[in-house]
Amino acid sequence: MGIQVTAGTTLQCSFGAAPGTLGVLPANRVLSGAPAATIMDHLPMVNVMPFGMCNCPANPMVAAATAAALGALTPMPCVPVTAAPWVPGSPTVLIGGLPALQNSSKLMCSWGGVIQIVAPAQFTTMVP
Repeated sequence: MGIQVTAGTTLQCSFGAAPGTLGVLPANRVLSGAPAATIMDHLPMVNVMPFGMCNCPANPMVAAATAAALGALTPMPCVPVTAAPWVPGSPTVLIGGLPALQNSSKLMCSWGGVIQIVAPAQFTTMVP
């Protein structure tokens, strides 16, 4: 069973140079300190923040800069393009009628990267 994900979770793209964060709007959400995320929290620049510089040759900005540099891979600023929702969502937990996002979920960027959850913002701590 996965860990439920909330706003502030750290994300990483396979072609990104730096980690990003997950933003979750508080509408129709469970509030336990931070809004809980669903699989539909995938919008670029709203839910998924940039990952520094992008190294993916399928990204048109990287391709253009690489061509201008005579074939030397030239990273460009990351602007995530995430058209589809996170997969898989929680099979048992629904938030506002949508599957909850969990730490094992992945998100595909249209430029070829795979975005994954590195550190959920919600942790369970054991007190002795």
